[in-house]
Amino acid sequence: MKSLTSANFEDCLLKKVDLRRQLISQTMREVQKVVHCLTTDISCHDIRFQAVPYSDTYNGNIKVLTPRHFLVTVPMKGLAGYREVKEGHWRYYTLQGDRLSTHVRCPEDLQQWLEVEQFMKSLWQWHEADVTIQGDIVPAKVLQVFQKLVENAVTTCHLSGKVSMLERFGSVVSVAVETSACQVEIELVPAVEIPTSWSAKARWPRCLKRWPSQETVECIKSFGFSLLARSNYHWQLNFFRAEQALLELLDEDGGCRRKCFQVMRQMKEDVWCPGQRPVLTSHHLQTVLFWTCEKYPHSKDWQVFSESFLRLVQKLHKCVSQHFLKHYFVHKSNLLRYASSVELEAVAQRLASFLKNPKISLP
Repeated sequence: MKSLTSANFEDCLLKKVDLRRQLISQTMREVQKVVHCLTTDISCHDIRFQAVPYSDTYNGNIKVLTPRHFLVTVPMKGLAGYREVKEGHWRYYTLQGDRLSTHVRCPEDLQQWLEVEQFMKSLWQWHEADVTIQGDIVPAKVLQVFQKLVENAVTTCHLSGKVSMLERFGSVVSVAVETSACQVEIELVPAVEIPTSWSAKARWPRCLKRWPSQETVECIKSFGFSLLARSNYHWQLNFFRAEQALLELLDEDGGCRRKCFQVMRQMKEDVWCPGQRPVLTSHHLQTVLFWTCEKYPHSKDWQVFSESFLRLVQKLHKCVSQHFLKHYFVHKSNLLRYASSVELEAVAQRLASFLKNPKISLP
């Protein structure tokens, strides 16, 4: 057993972090080839969907939720000049276009409606009935079109031996991909990218906060946001590119924030919350990191690894115990709202045990 304060605890765990990075890099290369092939074929058959490019460096369209679960955003083309509008009317239609007697529920804090008329320019295909109802671009209908395109692409690209469609649960299109290391699940999500503006729902930064700097805030907001087709009626706000940029700018003052995050992620995957579809993902940990950075904005707060790391784990334990973790940009949204209470309690117990005696078995 190695204590957190022992001389080689940090070194040993960072070696595991590096091994994880190497494994994911190899898996990422294989996943990118598959995704690029599938989306290129999809784009050839439907101009509204754009191919996801292959990249030798960072790929902003692919998010690693766990080492065996990737989220891929597939950009949609033909919608430009986005404008925010106030939600001024209720919707009374089913997903088949039939009239309802009562209105559809309103979007949650991390969701919104999307109308074709919110764009100054749009391809005529976005006005077709296969994706719209009464002028709204409906995620469920977009996903129906997209699902068929993915199924056809698997066959057309001769990937049936490597890629298989997974049973669809809710508003998710997923495939299983066999890589040289393991089978990974890829969630393919159509996305409307809006790089020119910042969502009105993201009231960030909060007033009188010292982290991040004003220069960094302006840089982060310049990445805009996107809208994901992940529910039936409403589009989900997404800030992956802005979050990635914030991660890359973490330690400009020479602190150890990123190192703490990497070690916490490793501990989460190995000890606190392992598995292919765990209740906590890297995105949850990243959000905990951002909130902790905001609370402790000074360089001096991030110079001693053991102290900084325990501070992060304490924040994570508090959020998991309370089943409450605010989205960093859209503060009214709780990222743990629909998480399993039983699974969260199990993770909270493991975190409590670690905080009581910060030790771990290492090879």
